[in-house]
This record gives sequence, structure tokens and C-alpha cells, in this order.
Amino acid sequence: MRKIKKILKYLGLTLACFGLIMACQSNTPNNTSNPTGSSNNNGRVSIGTTIKAKTLDPADSYEIAGLNLIYNVAESLYTYKLGTTELEPLLATAMPTISEDGLTYTIPVREGVKFHDGEVFNAEAMKFSLDRFTQNGGKPSFLLSDTIKEVQASGEYELTIVLNKPFSAFTSLLAFSGACAVSPQAYTIGKGEFKPNELIATGPYKLTSFNSDSVTLDVFPDYWGEKPVNQGVDVQIYAGNSANLYNSFLTGAIAVAYQTFAPEQITNLLKDGSAGKFQTIEGAGTVVSYMVLNRNQEPLDKLPVRQAIAALIDRNLIVNRVLQGQSDPSYSMIPTVFKASQPIFEQEYQDGNVELAKKLLTDAGYSASNPAEVEIWYPSASKTRSGVANTLKAIAEQKLDGMIKFIPNGVESATAFSNLGKGIYPSFLADWYPDFLDPDNYVQPFLQCVQGNESEGCTQGGAQTQGSFFYNAKLNELIDQQREEANPAMRNEIFTEIQTIVAEEVPYIPLWQNKDYAFAQNGVSGVVINPSQQFPFWKIKS
Repeated sequence: MRKIKKILKYLGLTLACFGLIMACQSNTPNNTSNPTGSSNNNGRVSIGTTIKAKTLDPADSYEIAGLNLIYNVAESLYTYKLGTTELEPLLATAMPTISEDGLTYTIPVREGVKFHDGEVFNAEAMKFSLDRFTQNGGKPSFLLSDTIKEVQASGEYELTIVLNKPFSAFTSLLAFSGACAVSPQAYTIGKGEFKPNELIATGPYKLTSFNSDSVTLDVFPDYWGEKPVNQGVDVQIYAGNSANLYNSFLTGAIAVAYQTFAPEQITNLLKDGSAGKFQTIEGAGTVVSYMVLNRNQEPLDKLPVRQAIAALIDRNLIVNRVLQGQSDPSYSMIPTVFKASQPIFEQEYQDGNVELAKKLLTDAGYSASNPAEVEIWYPSASKTRSGVANTLKAIAEQKLDGMIKFIPNGVESATAFSNLGKGIYPSFLADWYPDFLDPDNYVQPFLQCVQGNESEGCTQGGAQTQGSFFYNAKLNELIDQQREEANPAMRNEIFTEIQTIVAEEVPYIPLWQNKDYAFAQNGVSGVVINPSQQFPFWKIKS
């Protein structure tokens, strides 16, 4: 009897526990039973994001969300080896043959390729696509229209492109996702002739649906290359709502989450990822955050003041305190993913070099009784940049004895960027998303000056547009030289000289470069983040 009572007692406890478990499960979202985020194990992959594409027309798409989808559905002549900035052929079969004068590019294109509508791809189709990109007048059209003089189909499977002037980074432009092949039967050439809700190209996926809250991609059965390892992709868009993306990932409703979480959410996800609850994928970013210094406004018209600010900047403090360790300190406007990047600012000023900052300010005639006052402007919606501005203010107050006074000011983004080139702001905190992956894109748009002089600064050109108004005749020569230099080693030497001048003259101060994070459920494989922030869906399996 004692044994039977004991058994009944344990049996009762077991049934009670089982009841509790079932009750807990009934209060949990159904999708928790699907920890990989795949639907009914049908081989499809679900991906969550907060960013929504405005258009899928390659000739008009100029933002991350649209270009990421285009990258997975369409193909350009060249692309980058996954996870790198190293170019390789895609719809081309080899790297271009370049004439001695650097003006003519001859490119063999791939045979046996079909568009999603069944049309055959050839050199004429590629010519049509590039002509459409340049002539329809979309947002990114300047990337090619400013450079290309003429595109010719010099053979059924040979393309010849003639440039207006030599440009050593031109092949990188041909890797821009928007410069992809689209079906000549589905599109037209004409100013403003766009199809924002369609995409008929040659890539591994066909666009099945494009809605405000979701995108469906199905595997293209006639794809010429290696087929995707999954059976299709379902993109769930949590437009601007990182909380919903965060909760959906935690409950297993989606297999992969990428762009964009709040910093505190990333901190929690990284912690849980380290504990083995799911996978964390980190990528080297190419977005650079920096401080613009307007050389036409007092006291920044004095070189020692600009240099003092460069010396005072404590990047590690900013990264740890404001960015929660989710970025890397940057000592060049050119990100470290490029061989050309040199940490000249670190070599020249170190980090948080208070003594050097004091000396430079003293040499410029400033003191506690006569402080240098510098307004720091930033987009008011950016908590990060507000935090950086106030951190710089605190550093100056605590460590420089009042020799420099930073005054943070927020301004609405649209107003800020329309005013930047007018010289309204003494200094400004900004970031740069590259148009294409080449060091030139971190140099020419910031430093080249078409018109200007030493006394007035830059009155027309990149330096004026970006708000520094910096003018340096030698720098203009170096920018032109690197654009024409075909030898990579010699070109990198020119970039080193450019970075040295920037560190000496301080029109901009690099602060940090981003890290990219994606999170995947355990059991998901093949998640890769490219430096371009584009995400190859075809490698993901769940």
C-alpha cells in the first residue's frame, strides 16, 4: 500500500506538471513550435526586416531595402566575392579588357542566360539595360551617365563601353546592383519610365509578390548558375518597427532577422547569441560616421583649432559609451575593408590626446578666459549623434579647462542636408553610405573642388556640398591621378597621400565605421553579410 500511495503521489505530480506545461504552451504564440522560422519544413526561408523598398526598378532604386532585393533577383556584369570587396565576373565572363588610354572597356558577356520572362540575354540586352539606367533619369543614374560616353554591342556576346575620361573604379560601378540586366521586352527607355512594382531580370529568384508588408521570391527554374539551396524566400517587413521584428525573431516566427534593430535590442541579442540561443552573424561595415568642420567659419577657420578637435576626439569612449560597442573606431574616411585605408588620424593625433589639444588651442590664442566656441549640429532624430555631440561637450568641459566650448544643436534631417552646402553649420555630425565599393567613393565626393581658391575655399564641388568648403590644389590633382591610375599598388600610394593631407588639414574627422549584424535561428546555415550591406538569400538554408 505504501508503494502504491507513493506511485500515485508521483503520478499526480507528473499529471500536474504536464497540465502546467500544456497551459503554458496554450498561452504562447503558435510560431514558437517553429524555431527555424521555416513554414512546414517546405524548404523556404523567412527573413524579417524593418526597412521597406520604395521601388524595385533598378534604374530608380537608390536605397538599401530596394537594392538588397534587386541584388537577389537581378544580376549585373560584375559582383563582389561574398563577404569581400573583391570584384568578380557575373553576367560578364571575364574582367574587362581596357584600352591603353583607359577609355574603352571590352567585356565578354555570358551565353545561355534567360530572363524571367523567357527572353534571351545577350550583349544587346545588356546595352539596353545600361542605356535605360543612364537615360531614364532615375535617382542613381548619375553614377553611369557622368562617366559613360557610349555603350555598344560589338558582338552578340561582347559589350564595348567608351568613357568620357579614364576612371579606374569604373568596373566597381558596373557591380552596382541597379546597373543590372532587365528584360528589353518588359521595360522601355524614356525619361521617368519606371516600373516600381516589377522586376524581370536574370537572377536566381523570380519576384512573385511585392506588397507593403511582405515580399515573396520563388526560385527561377531556368537560372543559368548555381541554384539556391532553399526553395524560396519570404520577406516579412515590419516597417520601422524594430520591436515587432525583435519579438518575431525571439518567438521563432522568422528564421533570419536583418536591419534594423535598436542598439539596446542588439545588445540583448548579442548576449543571447553568446549563450547559444541562436546565431549571431557580424559583418564589416562600409558606412562611415564623421564630423564635418567648416573652414569658413570662426574659429574653425584656424587650422590649430581643427587639429585640436581631432586630437581631443576619444573614439573608443564614443564607441563604448554611445554606441554600446556596436561599431569600430575609424581613423580614416576610407573604411578598413579597403587595402587603401590607413589610420593616419591615429598616427597623427592618437585618441583623446588632451595635452596636444591644449597646446594647439593655446597656439591659436584660446584659453579658459577666451574659449573657442564651436556649434555641433546633427540630425535631431538621431539619438546616436545627439549622444556623440553631448559626449564631446562633456569631454571638453572635464578635460580642457574651458578652453573650447562645444554647443550641441539638433536640426530636422531634410533641413540639415539642404543647408549643409550653404555653409550654415560650423560643424556637423553625419554618416556616409557608399554608392559603390571603391576608396574613390570616400574621397572624391568629399574633397574634390571644381571651383575655389585658398582664400574663399571651395565654392563648387564635393567639399562645398558636404559642408567643409575645403580647398587644396594638390588634393585635386591627387584625386584625378588616382582616378586614372590603373596600377592598384600605385593607386593605394596616392590614397595614402590623400589621407595624410586630410589628417593634416582636418576638413573632416572620421569617428567610427559601422558593424553589421544579422541573427539566425539555430539550424539555419549560409547567412553572410556583404560589406555592401547586401544579403545573399540564395545561400541560406533552414
